[in-house]
Amino acid sequence: MKDSVLIINEDNTPELSPDKIITQTRILKDEGFRFVTMSSTDLGESICVLYHLDKDLQLVNLKVDVPKGSKIPSIASVYGSAMLVENEIKEHFGVEFDGLPLDFQGMLYLDEEVQKTPFCKIGITRV
Repeated sequence: MKDSVLIINEDNTPELSPDKIITQTRILKDEGFRFVTMSSTDLGESICVLYHLDKDLQLVNLKVDVPKGSKIPSIASVYGSAMLVENEIKEHFGVEFDGLPLDFQGMLYLDEEVQKTPFCKIGITRV
């Protein structure tokens, strides 16, 4: 089981600027990688978005730090299933995805009475 543990760190998780994420995910898709999921965490001034992809049990992670209040391109044009996870990250962390083909407007999980961006340390006000 020791070989099955992967620790995400700077050596195996390249950090990309937001404008490179679509190009990089397209390259990986062309190489046969499938989209697994995305995860995110609040870093204070920014939100860290991790993209997780795999091919033949080889996991690849891509990291993008998104300054709060800025947008990041949606990868749903490359991997359609990313649209749901992007909506979830938008709802819970306030990250805006440019080009999101179906935007649930913060109502994927939460109803009107629930706090918006509940996992974001510093709230993001939506208009």
